Amino acid sequence: MAADGRKPKKDPALIEVLLDLVEPHAAGDPMSTQKWLNCRLKDIRQALAQGDHEVSEPVISRLVAAQGDSLQANVKPAAGTHQPERDLQFQYIRAQQRQHQMRQQPVISVDTKKKELVGNFKNTGRIWCRTPEVVDVHDFPHDAIGRAVPYGIYDVTFNCGTVYVGQSADTPTCAVDNIRQWCATELAERFPQATCLLIQADSGGSNGARSRVWRRQLPVDVADRCGLCVTVCHYPTGTSKWNPIEHRRFSEISKTWAGVPLRSFEVVLHSIRTTTTQTGRSVRAHLVPTHYPTGVKVSDEDIAALQCQPHAICPQCNYTLTARTA
Repeated sequence: MAADGRKPKKDPALIEVLLDLVEPHAAGDPMSTQKWLNCRLKDIRQALAQGDHEVSEPVISRLVAAQGDSLQANVKPAAGTHQPERDLQFQYIRAQQRQHQMRQQPVISVDTKKKELVGNFKNTGRIWCRTPEVVDVHDFPHDAIGRAVPYGIYDVTFNCGTVYVGQSADTPTCAVDNIRQWCATELAERFPQATCLLIQADSGGSNGARSRVWRRQLPVDVADRCGLCVTVCHYPTGTSKWNPIEHRRFSEISKTWAGVPLRSFEVVLHSIRTTTTQTGRSVRAHLVPTHYPTGVKVSDEDIAALQCQPHAICPQCNYTLTARTA
C-alpha cells in the first residue's frame, strides 16, 4: 500500500528489463560478492521510461539494492606496497623516544604542512558571519601575494607546537634552519642541559630520508652550532599520518582557518597563534623571510665526510649525526 492509500502499480517485466539495462554498467570484485554500477539512477529512469516502464528513482534505488548494489564512496584502506620492516620501524621509533625521554633529552616531531596561496582566495570550510566573504573566482598563483610554507616542530614531551611560516621554497636548508632556531630558543628554554636531540620525520619532503642536503646541514647548523648529538628516525613511506605533529597540531590549525581567506601573512600567523587544542595548548608562529634556493647539490665527498652513524635497525631511516668538532 502506498503512502497515499493507493495500491502500487505492478510491472512484471520491470526487474528483468532493469537487470538487462544495468548489466553492461556493472563491475565487481572477483574475490568477493561486492558489485558496483558506473551509471546514475537518473539515467536508468530515463532509459526505462523510453521502454514504457515508468518508475521513480527511489524505487529503482530499492530494486538495485535488492540485487546487492549500494551507494558507496571511495575508501582508501590500502597502504600501498607492503614494507616488511614497517612495524619494526614503528617499534624502534617508540623505543628511541622512550630512551631519550628517560634521559630527559628533547624529542621533536617535524613536518611541512600543506602550502597555502596567500591572497583573496577561497579557503575551504565555513565560518559564522552575517555575510559571506567575497573572494576571487580563480585561485591563480600570479594573483597571490605569496605562498605560505608552514614548517611545524612539535615538542612531544611538553606537548608544545611551533610553526615557522616560510615565504620561499620548502627546502632541506629551510627545514634545518627552522630546527636550529627552535633549538636556540625553545630547546634552550625547556631543556637547558640537553646534549642529544631526537627528530621524528617523514621519509619524504624537505626532511626526507634520502635528502643529501638534509643530512649535510643537520651537523653544520644543529649539531655544531647547538652542541647536540642529533638522532633522526624517519617514519615508513606512506605513514605520515602517524607523525605526531600531523594529528596533534596541523589538524587543529586546519580547523582554525577553515573558511577564512588567507589574505595576508599576518592572517596566516594570527590563525596559527589563535589555534588551541582540547587540552588548552596554543601554537607559536614565526615568519621566515629568508629566500631559499632550490636545486642545491651535495657531492659524494661531502657525504663521506659526515659524522653519520647508521643504526643497526633500518639504517636508511635511523641514523645519528654528531658535531664535526667532537
